[in-house]
Amino acid sequence: MVQFKRGDFSTRVAYRHGRLKTVTTPEIIDQIHELILEDRRISAKSVAEQLGIPRERVGSIIHGDLDMRKLYAKWVPKCLNEDQKRQRCQSCEQMLEIFQRDPNDFLSQLVTTDETWLYHYDRKTK
Repeated sequence: MVQFKRGDFSTRVAYRHGRLKTVTTPEIIDQIHELILEDRRISAKSVAEQLGIPRERVGSIIHGDLDMRKLYAKWVPKCLNEDQKRQRCQSCEQMLEIFQRDPNDFLSQLVTTDETWLYHYDRKTK
């Protein structure tokens, strides 16, 4: 507003001072994700202390980039896309190893079941 009153009508974006956002790198995001997978109850403050980055940035990465939220004191994915992909890749690799060991006996080693819901109560959580 002040520049406009002085007669400066340019539309270029002026250089702004401040910190660069170098914390949000794929490596940092992977490190945070690995820490959460190791301990679902880990706090954002603890993650920030371990990696030496601001807690606000950790929260932004967890909620924005990893798309996770805290539920009953545990980090859980909002959409299980990333975790489901990893689990499915691991399962497929295991199945491929079994098949490569003995292709003729492959089908006899598979076990299939129907979907059954089991209730699990953990006193440590709510």
